Order: sequence, then structure tokens, then C-alpha cells
Amino acid sequence: MGSSGIHIVCVSSFTGQNIIIAQIQQEGLWMGCVVMSTGQQQCKAYESLLILSSDLQAARAMTIICCMLTVIGLLALLAGADFTTCIENEDIKPNVCLVAGVALLLSGLLLIMSVSWSANNTVSDFNNPLSADYNRKELGSCIFIGWAGGVLLLLAGGLLCCFSRPRSGSSGGTAKYYSNSASAPSKNYV
Repeated sequence: MGSSGIHIVCVSSFTGQNIIIAQIQQEGLWMGCVVMSTGQQQCKAYESLLILSSDLQAARAMTIICCMLTVIGLLALLAGADFTTCIENEDIKPNVCLVAGVALLLSGLLLIMSVSWSANNTVSDFNNPLSADYNRKELGSCIFIGWAGGVLLLLAGGLLCCFSRPRSGSSGGTAKYYSNSASAPSKNYV
């Protein structure tokens, strides 16, 4: 797996007397990488789940659950959309879209929680005065991508929850079509 499979949580910091650093360490959910000053990158998957910190173990679980909830929410949205015929009963479709909205809201919350927990631990370790300068880590770009993804999931889920209300009236949301016969309304339009 190359650099596209890496979820960067933190990168090495350039603080203290380290003016020229020959390598940058990147730690992610699934593997750790070292980027040399020549541009070469070497990645290695974590050998055991037990060597990971508790925040990374929880972030892995929450990210997997977030992905599953997002897929379930999108499938429910496709099944309950007005333009599909997966569900024949038009009265149930808004409820299915509401379930999709709740699933997207929960997945957004899980993603923001896992990313914020990792970011909090990284910032706490960075501000720890007992930590050595060469061992301090900074936030990587995937932290910000995770926050943006979580906000988008919350926005999508909130919009679905707001706009997927049961239809009122006896028509059930179906359109009425009139023919040119005598039963059509007798209004003259210009």
C-alpha cells in the first residue's frame, strides 16, 4: 500500500534545535510511515492491535462503524428516494429517508469523535513539557479532512431529517393528471 492508503494522524514536528531533519514519521490508523528527505516513503502495517494506544484502537473501531453506517444510510436513501421504485408504498418512503438521515447523523458524530480524540491526544502530547523535542508530533492533514467529512455527514443527515416528513393530505403525494375530457376542470387559461 502506498501513500494513498495512509490515514495521517500526526507528523514529526520541527521544533527545538532540529533545523534539518532527514525523515518525517507519519502515524495513521492502519500503518506507520517514514518519509525520507530524498522523497522515498516506506510504510509498515502495525504488527499487533495490542501495541496501539487506546485512542487509535477506538478510532479504528469508530471509523469502521462510521463507514458501515454511511453505506447503510446511503442505501436506505436510495431505496426511499422519490425517483426509485424499490419501495412501492409512497407513505413509507419518507420514513426510510428519515432512517437514512439518522444513520448519516450517527456516522458523522462517530467520525468527529474519533478524529477529535486523536487530535486532542496529539495536542496534549505536543504541549507536554516532559516530552522530548524530537518526539513531538503535529496534526496531519487527515485530521482536518476527517473533521470536514464529519461536518458534511452531519449536514447531510440533518437535511434528510428535516426534509423527510410524512406527506399530508389524502393524495399520498401522487400527482393528479387530467385528460381533455369533460371531467377536467373547466378553467380557461390564456
